[in-house]
Amino acid sequence: MANLLYRLGRFSYQRRRLVAALWALFLVVLGVGALTLGGKTANTFSIPGTESQRALDALKQELPAASGASATVVVQAPEGKTLADPTVKAAVGVTVAKVAKVPEVIAAIDPFMSKAISPDGRTGLISVQFDKPADELSHASSDGYDGLSGLSNGDLKVVPGGQIKAGVPEIGATEVIGVAVAAVVLVVTFGSLVAAGMTLVTALLGVLAGMAGLFIVTAFTDVSSTAPILALMLGLAVGIDYSLFISSRHRSQLSEGMDPEESVARATATAGSAVLFAGATVVIALAGLSVVGVPFLTAMGLAAAATVLTAVLVALTLLPALLGFVGNRVLPRKLRKAPTAVVPLEGFGFRWGRLVTRLRVPIVAVGIIGLGLLAIPAKDMQLALPDGASAAAGTNQRVAYDLTAAAFGPGANGPLVVVVKSNDAATANGVAQQVLGKTQGLTDVVAAQPAAASQDGTTRLVQVIPKSGPASEQTAELVKNLRSAIKPLATGSTEISVTGNTAVGVDVSNKLSDALPTYLFVVIGLSFLLLLLAFRSVLVPLKATLGFVLTIGATFGITVAVFQQGHLAKLVGVDSPGPLVSFLPIIMMGILFGLAMDYEVFIVSRVREEFVHGKHANDATVQGLGHGARVVTAAALIMASVFAGFILVHDPIIKAIGFGLTIGVLIDAFVVRMTLVPAILSLLGDRAWWFPKWLDRLTPRVDIEGETLRIPEEPRTDELTGVR
Repeated sequence: MANLLYRLGRFSYQRRRLVAALWALFLVVLGVGALTLGGKTANTFSIPGTESQRALDALKQELPAASGASATVVVQAPEGKTLADPTVKAAVGVTVAKVAKVPEVIAAIDPFMSKAISPDGRTGLISVQFDKPADELSHASSDGYDGLSGLSNGDLKVVPGGQIKAGVPEIGATEVIGVAVAAVVLVVTFGSLVAAGMTLVTALLGVLAGMAGLFIVTAFTDVSSTAPILALMLGLAVGIDYSLFISSRHRSQLSEGMDPEESVARATATAGSAVLFAGATVVIALAGLSVVGVPFLTAMGLAAAATVLTAVLVALTLLPALLGFVGNRVLPRKLRKAPTAVVPLEGFGFRWGRLVTRLRVPIVAVGIIGLGLLAIPAKDMQLALPDGASAAAGTNQRVAYDLTAAAFGPGANGPLVVVVKSNDAATANGVAQQVLGKTQGLTDVVAAQPAAASQDGTTRLVQVIPKSGPASEQTAELVKNLRSAIKPLATGSTEISVTGNTAVGVDVSNKLSDALPTYLFVVIGLSFLLLLLAFRSVLVPLKATLGFVLTIGATFGITVAVFQQGHLAKLVGVDSPGPLVSFLPIIMMGILFGLAMDYEVFIVSRVREEFVHGKHANDATVQGLGHGARVVTAAALIMASVFAGFILVHDPIIKAIGFGLTIGVLIDAFVVRMTLVPAILSLLGDRAWWFPKWLDRLTPRVDIEGETLRIPEEPRTDELTGVR
C-alpha cells in the first residue's frame, strides 16, 4: 500500500499540470451535468413493505384523491366573536374559496360542513386535499398555499399548516461560520496563508464534485432533502481533515530538510495510507446504511459516502499536485529561508502523552465513569418523525399546530386513518361500522368517524382522532392497540390497515429500531476487519470499537438532555423540546463511527510506525501522540466547527444532527482518542500489537506506516529546470 501511494504521490507531483487539468475538466463535466440533469429532492419519509405504506400505495389505485398530500388551514375569529358571527362567517367562505383556487388543490371543505369547529366556536379547520404527494407539488402550489397566511377581510386569522409546509432545508449564511472558523484554525496550525488556503480549497473542490454528482443522481432516483446537507457537512469536515493530515506530514518533512518531491511522495505514502483507511471506514459506515432497507436512508448514506470518497481521491491526487505548485511556500516564512534542517521542538502533545501514560490507571477509570454518567439520559430516548410541534417557532406550520392543539386537543394534528378494502361494497361498509365500534372503545381516542369512500364503495376510510399528539408515546401505543383490536375483523377477502402520517412515523421508528442491530453488526464487523489489516493487531481494533461505544453513549445522552428534556435548549435555539427524529440515532452512529475511526487511524498509525521502527511500546505511544496531537486537535476543531455551523439552521432535524455530531467529535477526539486510547495502549504495552501467527499468515500486508517503503534510486528530472 505504502509503495503504491508513494508512486501515486510522486506521479501527481511530477505531472501536476496534467492532474490539475483532469480535475478541472472533471469538475466542469459534473457542474454541467448537475445544471442540466439535476432534479429536486424529496421530503417524505416512508418504508416500503410496512402496513401504513402498503395502505397508502393501495389508496393510489383505489382512492387516488386520498393518496395526495392533505393539509389543514386554521381559521380563528377575533376575541369576543365566533365563526358563526355573520361577518366572520362570510370571511370563512371567502377563505375557503381562496383555498380551492390554489393550484393542485382538489378539495377544500368548509369547517361548517365538516363540523370541525372548536367547542368555544372561535377556531375552525378547513380540510385541504391536494392531487399529488407533498414532495411532488409545484412551486406555484406551495407558494399559493403559503400566501393564504394573514387576515381575511380584516377580521379572520388564517394560518395554513400541515405537511405541505414542512419545506426543504436550505443552506444559508450560517453554515459559512463553520468554514470561517476552520480557516482560522488552519492559519494558526500552519502559520502560512498559502498552506491554509490550499487545504481549504482542496476540501471545497471535493465538496463541489460530490454535491454536483449528488444532484445528477436526483434526476434518476428519489433523494432525501436532508441528503445534500449531510453530504456537505461531511464533505467539508473530512475534506479539510484529510488534506490537513497529509499537508502536515509534508511540512514536517520539509522543515527537516527533505527534498520537496520526495517529501510529497513520502507524505502520500504514509499519511495518505492513514487517510485511505480512515476514509474507507467512513465510507463503510455510511454505505452500510443501505443494509437497513430504508430507501431514504440508503440515499442519504450513499450520497454522503460518495462525497467522502471524493474527498479521499482529492487528498491523494490533487493535493500532491498543488503541493508541487506551491513548493516551500507551504512553510511559514521563517522556515523557508532556513539553510539547514530545523529540529522541531517538542510541543504540548509530547508532554500530554507522558502525563497520560504516567497516570494511565486513574485516567482510564475517570474517563470511563465520566462518559458513562453522561450517557444516562440516553435510556429515556424517544423517537418520532417530525411534525408541526418540532417546527421553528413563528412558522405557519408551528402556529397552525399550536392553534389546533389548543382548540381541539393535540391529537387533532395527527389523525389516524383505517383503510377497509373488500370485494363487496356492502361487506366493506359493514366491516367499517365494526371498526368504528371497536375504535370508540379504545383509550386515548377522542373520536372516530367515517371518512371518504371509493366510487364503487369497496374501499372505505375511518378517521380516528387520538387524545395525544402525533409524536407522543401514547399515540404510538394507540396505533399498536388499534391494529390488534381490528385485526380479527379482517377475514376472507377483507383487508384492514392503519395508516396516516402518524402511523407512518410509528412504522418508520419501529423499522429503524429493528434494523439497528444488523446495521451495527455489519458496519462494526467490516471496520474491525479493516483495522485488523491496517494495524495487524487484535486488541487495537477491539479497543477502537469499545471507545466508540463510550463516545456514542455520551453523545446520545447529551443530545437527549438538550433536545428532548430541554436542558439548556434555548442556547441552541430549541423552542419546544420533544422526541428526536427517528433516523437520528442510526445516522449519528454511522457518521460518528466513521469519524471515530478517522482519529483512531491518525493517532495509532503513527504509534505503530514508531513501534515497528524500533521504539519501545510506551515510547512509541508518547511519540505517536506527540506527533499526531497537533494535527488531530486542529482536525477535530475544524470538524466540530463545520458541524456546529449547522446548529444555527432553523430546521430541527439538521440542528439536532449538527449538535450531536459536534458533541460527538469533541468527545471522541479529545476524551477517547487523545486520552483514553494512549492510556490503554500504555497499559497494554507490547501486548497491544499481539497478532496470532496463523492469522498473520492468512492476512495480506497493507503497510500503512511505510515499514516496507522502498524509494526508487534512479536519477530524477526536475520538471521545471530540466536538471537531472
